[in-house]
Amino acid sequence: MLLSIEPDGPVPIYQQIRDRIVEAIATGDAPVGSGLPATRQLGVDLGINFHTVNKGYDLLRQEGLLRIGRKAGAVVQRDATSGPPRPGWEEGWTARMRTMLAEAIAQGLASEEIIVHCQDIIAGFVPATHYGPAVGEAS
Repeated sequence: MLLSIEPDGPVPIYQQIRDRIVEAIATGDAPVGSGLPATRQLGVDLGINFHTVNKGYDLLRQEGLLRIGRKAGAVVQRDATSGPPRPGWEEGWTARMRTMLAEAIAQGLASEEIIVHCQDIIAGFVPATHYGPAVGEAS
């Protein structure tokens, strides 16, 4: 898995690592059981401290997306085929989504434009058949 980060960007590097791995899981590039690079190796590859990689991996562990073990290292624990998210996950996600939508509205995007952007992004991930029927479709 090739991760690209912006070392001088506005988003903290550990968050960029977390975000790129979540995107790889969503696109199917990192399915359940996929091993991730060792923290030290990824740190070397990206030219950053391995503690920064560890922080990104730990976020994913806390979110239930990674399993981290001494021998196996970091392994993807769930993806789109894993079934519904764990109880309580949706509340935190909804709060983050609310803030993202508020930013779009505050910047002047119309609701229709926001929906089109969301649909375009979703279309770039694993085919909808992995997620079940689309909103409004019969199940």
